[in-house]
Amino acid sequence: MKQLRKNLGFTLIELIIVIAIIGILAAVAIPKFIDLSSTAQSTATTAVAGALSAANASNYASRKLSSTLGVPVANCTDVANTLAGGLPSGYTITSGAISAGNTVTCTLTGLNSTTATFTGTGIS
Repeated sequence: MKQLRKNLGFTLIELIIVIAIIGILAAVAIPKFIDLSSTAQSTATTAVAGALSAANASNYASRKLSSTLGVPVANCTDVANTLAGGLPSGYTITSGAISAGNTVTCTLTGLNSTTATFTGTGIS
């Protein structure tokens, strides 16, 4: 009795088709990934700016209750001191004077030069 041998594996054509499909998928996915990265960096900068605005408002309310609470804010850069844990690395705040009781729009610069604005309220 003769045994039949069965060939296992893929043919060259099948392998070429799989490689072509992977190449097409990569060509479509890579530009979308790059676009998502820049969107994520911009969104992160906006989120940090929102946290700065919230921390500023909380600091202002605390400082109005008692001068021993919170920190004085006389410049946009002082708002970073109101944020728990401080300003994350890679972010900078454009300097701008804030007189007591006034609110100004401050600018935050984040990763890859993304920018966002937040409010700063001066208090002594």
